[in-house]
Amino acid sequence: MLEKSLNRAAYVDSDNWDIEKHKVFASNWFCIGRHDEVGSVSGSYKLVDMQGEQVLVVRGADNSLRAFVNMCRHRGTELVDSTDTSAVEGCFGALIRCPYHNWTYNTDGSLRGAPHLADIDYESSGLLQLGLEVWGGFVFIRQHDGEESLLDSIGEISTRVCNYPLSELVIGKTISYEVAANWKVLEENYNECYHCGPVHPELCDLVPSFRAGGAPNLNWDDGIAHREGAYTFTSSGTTTRKPFAGLSDAELVNHKGELVYPNLFLSLSCDHVAAFVLWPKGPAHTTIVCNFLFHPSEVAKPDFDPSDAADFWDVVNLQDWAICERVQRGMMSKFFTQGLFAPMETPSLDIREWWKKQMDKK
Repeated sequence: MLEKSLNRAAYVDSDNWDIEKHKVFASNWFCIGRHDEVGSVSGSYKLVDMQGEQVLVVRGADNSLRAFVNMCRHRGTELVDSTDTSAVEGCFGALIRCPYHNWTYNTDGSLRGAPHLADIDYESSGLLQLGLEVWGGFVFIRQHDGEESLLDSIGEISTRVCNYPLSELVIGKTISYEVAANWKVLEENYNECYHCGPVHPELCDLVPSFRAGGAPNLNWDDGIAHREGAYTFTSSGTTTRKPFAGLSDAELVNHKGELVYPNLFLSLSCDHVAAFVLWPKGPAHTTIVCNFLFHPSEVAKPDFDPSDAADFWDVVNLQDWAICERVQRGMMSKFFTQGLFAPMETPSLDIREWWKKQMDKK
């Protein structure tokens, strides 16, 4: 008997989305991108919109990143204008200054000055700080307090990808996509390859096992082999880039994929990593930022060209987003109640079970 998907409301209902914003995204470690997307100078910042909450990621004088609510503690004024697209990245300098009454804060969030106020409690009037941790060069923020550390949340994934030098890698190219689909539809699609034969002819030419028999029983722990003579995710299956040092024999020729809940996809090849950060914007809209990560020694070469990987991935990505949008449009039908999972789609059940746990559903 086939397993059933989540019900229709989980994918299309706005009330369900409002609950997700609190229970799924704000209460878990949410990936916002790479550490090097925030400038290297003290006071550098990046403003991120976390499902409606404006959060400042600031590099302190100690080089550490911290996350603060984009709000002065005096009257709640935005420290950075969230309507000004040119201000989403920048540098405060030594002090963070509120434009309303000139309150100032240090880059660690502590209150530095409140003009003409002698008796203010500086200790308790600093910026509101949120949880921030870094793993493998990826920055994660948690808006609500919780007992689970980021490493505990990532679990066995950190062991499975430990040979890849994730923290050392730098962004060689970025492609952003706007996709008219629920974030769970995208994750269910990422977590199975039953669709690969019909949807991804170029990918299946590179990885024939993705097409064979609906791609059952794929061994993602060891990685998936390419066609003969191929060893990386490019159209040719080869590249001029050197493989990462320290990879196992299998990792030198196989491809690995991981889903870090709730919003990070990792696709790992021997010479590059494609990292997908999902920004759910509503029940039927997701922004996806795909960063292609390479070793800095390769990026520094005069002839560095990421297009062999990025162009191939772009073809595969556009195929995925198009089919996911068709799924979403089909789910909008009043006649849709639940979908079914074929046996080779069982990894998609992980999303279903994880989501139900977060949402306190049985």
